Amino acid sequence: MRAEDNEKSDENVLILQGGGSLGAYECGVYKAIDKLKIKIDVVAGTSIGGINSAIIAASKNNNPAKDLEEFWLSLSHTSTSPFLTERMRMISSSIYSAMWGNSNAFSPLWFRPSFEFFYNSPYLYDISPMKTTLEKFVDYTKLKDPARPRLIVTATDIQNGKPSIFDSKYDNFTSDHVLASAGYPFYGIAWTKVSNRYLWDGTLLSNTPLREVIDASPIRDKRVIIANLFPNSQEELPKNMMESWHRARDIIHTDKTDQAVRMSKIISRYLVMINKMHDLLKSAPLDDVSKKELAAIEPEFNKLACQRGAIIKEIVRIERKEDAHYLFEDADFSIDTIKKLIKSGERDAMRSLEDFGKK
Repeated sequence: MRAEDNEKSDENVLILQGGGSLGAYECGVYKAIDKLKIKIDVVAGTSIGGINSAIIAASKNNNPAKDLEEFWLSLSHTSTSPFLTERMRMISSSIYSAMWGNSNAFSPLWFRPSFEFFYNSPYLYDISPMKTTLEKFVDYTKLKDPARPRLIVTATDIQNGKPSIFDSKYDNFTSDHVLASAGYPFYGIAWTKVSNRYLWDGTLLSNTPLREVIDASPIRDKRVIIANLFPNSQEELPKNMMESWHRARDIIHTDKTDQAVRMSKIISRYLVMINKMHDLLKSAPLDDVSKKELAAIEPEFNKLACQRGAIIKEIVRIERKEDAHYLFEDADFSIDTIKKLIKSGERDAMRSLEDFGKK
């Protein structure tokens, strides 16, 4: 295949959201993708989705599905009683995480108290344990292998409020680039400094970085898989303030890419029309003045019509379902919950992706 043909071929894109421990569901989704032998060309994520994406794209042992599952099992704990109901287990486990942290992910500052901490601190948890864990599963040099998926991770610049996009096509990734997308301030997770920029969680701007993928790869049409960790709909109304906050959180973080998909299709129609009009003008008899004017706008035409135009040919959403509503479910790292999330993600993805790429 010629290089120019490859640049115009469709690409399969996997989008992974942020969502704390709910990211174990994305592990199950990827296990299904691996079993179905769906080739992923681009994997993009933010927060825990960015961490999952890094393991998928740069698996140290060349077995991303296995490495991803081992990563999640390494984050799980067995601090709760097997006799608790599911809701009580979620509550107990999230309280455990808040008090004691997670030795492989984040550490509370009160474990190493100082005068500065007691007086004033912009965060409560140090995320450096996750860096150590991540580097057990990731070899960033593998991102230069063209057979590996392109990796895109998004973060938020604290000082200017703009997105920071890290792309393996252009950036030399380190764990700091990945962790920069995971500093969620509302849970007190520390920011990360990368190249003199102070970065927070990418979910502050967008929890589903499809638009960023379109901007990074504007020519090739796309078939997209999205792991949606936060339910779009919920029939029952909240019964108390905790459930109200939970539902509001779901609405804030759920997939909102329908507008991006619609706009990509509208832009594609405009570009087809512009190309047809351009071809008509090129073939029409023109005087010297008109030829010069056409030549003058040719660079802008190439920029708009030839260097953009990717459309979403197919989009499949893998939707996580909830049996119980709890605001801090994304801090439940109990082994039972992690295994359940992996299993349900794999099951849901196997059903949803059966005909992926066949349309």
